[in-house]
Amino acid sequence: MKLLIIEDEIQLAQSMISYLSGENYVCEYAGTYQQALTKIDMYEYECILLDIMLPGGDGMQLLEEIKKRQKEEGVIIISAKDSFDDKIQGLQLGADDYLSKPFHLPELAARIFSIIRRRKFNNSNIIRQNELTINLLAKTVLVHQQPVILTKKEFDLLLYFIGNRNKVVSKNALAEHLSGDIAGMLDDHNFIYAHIKNLKKKLHEAGCGNYLKTIYATGYKWEM
Repeated sequence: MKLLIIEDEIQLAQSMISYLSGENYVCEYAGTYQQALTKIDMYEYECILLDIMLPGGDGMQLLEEIKKRQKEEGVIIISAKDSFDDKIQGLQLGADDYLSKPFHLPELAARIFSIIRRRKFNNSNIIRQNELTINLLAKTVLVHQQPVILTKKEFDLLLYFIGNRNKVVSKNALAEHLSGDIAGMLDDHNFIYAHIKNLKKKLHEAGCGNYLKTIYATGYKWEM
């Protein structure tokens, strides 16, 4: 799962990136209004963490730009301004949540998880598709009630496919999801093929149906 952290306090941003990377998120960073707008235009994210006070612009204005572009990312406003009016304005503009500084990183992670769960997985911690069961909290996968051991990347890919079920996901989108904004510097997508090959092999050997389809010359689609 990929996050964009828009925050001009470098130490706080580094702390967030360090903690959330340990929670298996791919984290990208923007320290100014323009950097953030450029990344929002170029990439897609599961959740955006947005500071209100930014060099070069206002976070509320950036939130309006996100909504004008009809982006599907969840947005959590993070601000030192613990103002009731700011909270109301942010929520009215389309933010999913508002967190005042200082905050505990586990609480931030819990709120991110809650937003992604609600937007991608119908607000459920358990995903079931016939013989397949995924526990989002425990990060476990069962096929016919038997555990399937996946790497972090494989588990992330599985959730990404299911979160975009019945949609064709391009190889470029997968590269960006797994590697963030360094994906464009990679010479090929062999690392994607390897992860997908291993994921499909493990699911197949466990007796899981062939839900992950290869769309020739385009990408992949998880059919539900």
